Amino acid sequence: MIALTSASRAVWTPYELTLQGAAFERERPEEVLRWGFRHFFPDIALATGFGPEGVVLMHMVAKIRPDATVFYLDTGLLFPETYALRDRLAERLGLRFTRVAASLSVAEQAERHGAELWRREPDRCCRLRKVEPLRRFLAGRQAWITGIRRDQTAHRAGAGVVEWDRAHGLVKLNPLARWTKDEVWSYLHLFELPVNPLHDQGYPSIGCHPCTRAVAEGADPRSGRWQGLGKTECGIHVAEAPPRGRSRPEPAAADAPPRPATARLLPVLQA
Repeated sequence: MIALTSASRAVWTPYELTLQGAAFERERPEEVLRWGFRHFFPDIALATGFGPEGVVLMHMVAKIRPDATVFYLDTGLLFPETYALRDRLAERLGLRFTRVAASLSVAEQAERHGAELWRREPDRCCRLRKVEPLRRFLAGRQAWITGIRRDQTAHRAGAGVVEWDRAHGLVKLNPLARWTKDEVWSYLHLFELPVNPLHDQGYPSIGCHPCTRAVAEGADPRSGRWQGLGKTECGIHVAEAPPRGRSRPEPAAADAPPRPATARLLPVLQA
């Protein structure tokens, strides 16, 4: 049986975490974050790719625990707009970002595995530049926080608000698991938070620039990622990394920025 020891709780088992996640189904994301920091700080970290969900969580974390570890996976292939947003958020929220990079630079990877590995073996490229660096960074930590939502992909539909992460051997908090894209964007509009300008240019899901394309309005938001390769996940949110060369496609609802829906969000924000 897997068990986790923390400073304020003797043992957490996967079953107990499932029960805790169920108890949080009707709680605000801020309460999930407070629980996580209370039990696991400082050995807990928020992961962000600087997407809309990440911005929401960073805003909450900045108010609850501004000294928390917030990290991003720098593949060396992010859009300039993504790096610019990182700097804007650091200034706006007062957070310090921890950069987590691959052991090989893009040039070193090309020398060892051939140029543009992402075109030939996208799963292998993701493993080298994202999956393995994440595993190294999380090793020894007790918990991490992500911005995944259940309505993003079929794979994420079963995500718990709190759950045991078998791939990394630690607790995983998904405070926005039950939120919709409308709630995410309403929160962003309500607090006038900065987002990546590429969202207004047809990029609902933004990753590395060689593997991200704009999509038509109303299209599957993940269809612009690894286009034509039957791949919609990089591997960091799956129990095991997908096999080399191909992963199963996963349908998702359209995720383009909607009009503000502040009225729907107010019950979520109320104390």
